[in-house]
Amino acid sequence: MNSGFVDTFVLVIYMNYIKRSIEDLVKSSDKTFKCVLVTGARQTGKSTMLKALFPDKKYVPIDDPFIEDQANENPNMFMMLNPPPAFYDEVQRAPGLFRFIKIKCDESDKRGQFCLSGSQPLELMESASESLSGRVSIIELAGLSLREIQGSPFNEPFVPTMEHVQRRSGSAKAPDNLWAIIHRGSYPELQNPDLDWSAFFSSYVKTYLERDVRKLSAVQDLDDFRRFMVAVAARTGQMLNYANIADEISKDAMTVKKWMSILEASGIVYLLEPYTPSVMKKAIKTPKVYFRDTGLAAYLTRWLTPEALAYGAMSGAMFETFVISEILKSYSNRGIDYRYCVSYYRGRDKKKVRKDGQEYETESEIDLIIEENGTLYPIEIKQSPAVTADEASAFTVLDKVEEKRRGMGAIICTCPQPNLLRDNLLQLPVYYI
Repeated sequence: MNSGFVDTFVLVIYMNYIKRSIEDLVKSSDKTFKCVLVTGARQTGKSTMLKALFPDKKYVPIDDPFIEDQANENPNMFMMLNPPPAFYDEVQRAPGLFRFIKIKCDESDKRGQFCLSGSQPLELMESASESLSGRVSIIELAGLSLREIQGSPFNEPFVPTMEHVQRRSGSAKAPDNLWAIIHRGSYPELQNPDLDWSAFFSSYVKTYLERDVRKLSAVQDLDDFRRFMVAVAARTGQMLNYANIADEISKDAMTVKKWMSILEASGIVYLLEPYTPSVMKKAIKTPKVYFRDTGLAAYLTRWLTPEALAYGAMSGAMFETFVISEILKSYSNRGIDYRYCVSYYRGRDKKKVRKDGQEYETESEIDLIIEENGTLYPIEIKQSPAVTADEASAFTVLDKVEEKRRGMGAIICTCPQPNLLRDNLLQLPVYYI
């Protein structure tokens, strides 16, 4: 890392443990349910958080080869040796345990019998939902948010309203160096400034390929999958084009689609679905792909320093990826399934824009739409510190949706302070998310 560029990158709460915004939800779930399952990508801090919150529960690391064999070969004996209250870490390695956990839960009305963690969210949730219905609370833990890195107590889901901005203003703080944070990424281990960034991600990718990818799919050549990851990282913030990626890595589109589902299932990427109500006939129905962690995306695309990333060709896409990720974290950290309330819009209806003194036509696009209580909140994302109301001209397309109301819109950017650009449009600094 370039020390001249990041000497002001101060991590407010770098200690042995960084307090997570979701802790209160996890603790209340442990008191309410017989079992709590925390999912999320590898290295997001699931084990660390659960051990810190529940030191009295027996810790059982199922990624230990001996324990994994025991859990898979003789789950009944395993449960006898590791009775509740217990914390089973990396439980996806012994999926047969869910049936025995259900049996043990049904033997007692006691709450908080088991804590489980695992790094294959979609697969885990399906197994847990089928086996432990009514007994388990499933919680997603993302990487560290900017709020957590700064030690902010604010924990409301982001929505671009005046009321939210007023409540946020008491704790909102501009980071000393935003691009150092974007480049460093959100994995808790990397908040130690002495940990080598490149070495961490090299090990992360190797472990991910050899453990998670092999577990989720019979990929014959992990080098091919690595090249696929690089191709996807180079397209973060773009509409997903399977054929284009397939051409680049010399694979067929069906293989690429299958591999994309692996990235999604293991929490590496998020597919943002388009907003396509029937009245918006020109809407494009292709999802956009976003890496969950900007540090990993930067590593894969070889942006090796914060300053190279900030001034490079991918700066706009990385900034948008960071903003989307931060907004999603604000929801998942409150236990809200954001998949049902966020989308984006891009349509073939043209709008006129001016740039460098020239007027030209472009497709209408809204980077993010948050839906809440029948209201649509449109958001534009710009890395520039200076924005104008004209950049939100596409927001009016939402007025066509008769059964919904268009709420306050926002342009999230690198401006220093919030500002009202017009009656229903805010200019917001990224650190107000």
